Amino acid sequence: MTSSRLRRVAVLVLEGAKPLDVGIPAQVFTTRASMPYEVRVCGAAPGLVTGGDGLSYHVADGLGALEWADIVFVPGYRFPDREDPPSVVVEALVAAHERGARLAAISTGAFALAATGLLDGRRATTHWHYTRALAAKHPRVRVDENVLFVDEGSVLTSAGAASGLDLCLHILRGDLGVAASNHAARRLVAAPYRSGGQAQYVPRSVPEPLGERFAATREWALHRLGEPLTLAVLARHARVSPRTFSRRFAQDTGYTPMQWVLRARVDMARELLERSQRSVEQIAADVGLGTGANLRFHFRHLLGVTPGEYRRTFTRGA
Repeated sequence: MTSSRLRRVAVLVLEGAKPLDVGIPAQVFTTRASMPYEVRVCGAAPGLVTGGDGLSYHVADGLGALEWADIVFVPGYRFPDREDPPSVVVEALVAAHERGARLAAISTGAFALAATGLLDGRRATTHWHYTRALAAKHPRVRVDENVLFVDEGSVLTSAGAASGLDLCLHILRGDLGVAASNHAARRLVAAPYRSGGQAQYVPRSVPEPLGERFAATREWALHRLGEPLTLAVLARHARVSPRTFSRRFAQDTGYTPMQWVLRARVDMARELLERSQRSVEQIAADVGLGTGANLRFHFRHLLGVTPGEYRRTFTRGA
């Protein structure tokens, strides 16, 4: 854990807010001993907010919660392409960002962030059904329709509700480390390892069983990262040819099989650095990267830090 400082999370409920989009960050970051977060659900003003799908929300806080928050989540809402949120909401989001808060949109909440101008010139995503509408309404936003979420530092966007969960776990991973993120995923019975580059929607004329088979292969590989995992080994487990496996795997995840294995190994190394006192050489052997030099190279390439720097960061104040 980077520190024991309490992080403050505001979930901004707009008219027509989607229930799952509201509930995901509220539940992921709920205050508990293992989670140094405090959550407030707010609206443009305190009181009743009419949501989508037959639900309404009674919020105790208004936009003042955005002045308090370190992270502001904007859940998706109905008909985002028709009109922008009220100007007071847009202004409050801009003010929160200028003060240093991170803004994170789930699904069509990206339209509210786009209305602030903060996404101009940046990559962003939203639910696949609305990607073209977002690009048309906000042409200066670089809309990426083929990812689960996009992290642009102080502004983050995600696709549908399930991708919002991936985004929340991604934020947890950055704040508290891999161990905390995986713990939260287990508590929520969610997949702990879905990268932002994974495709959110791959249209096919005929559903194929390969998706589930490859999910099983990824899970199988995660439990054998210390063993040799070549393309041939993975394809054999999936019972397809290496060529077919490689092509379909990249479509499903956004990575080649070997890129995915490397990132999974680095993730496992991160968790071991956080939770154990094993040496870099021992951890490199445990996760299938061979030598400490190899682990250091990939850490620097993927994370921009050495294993030692990473360990010091995530054990300070623990």
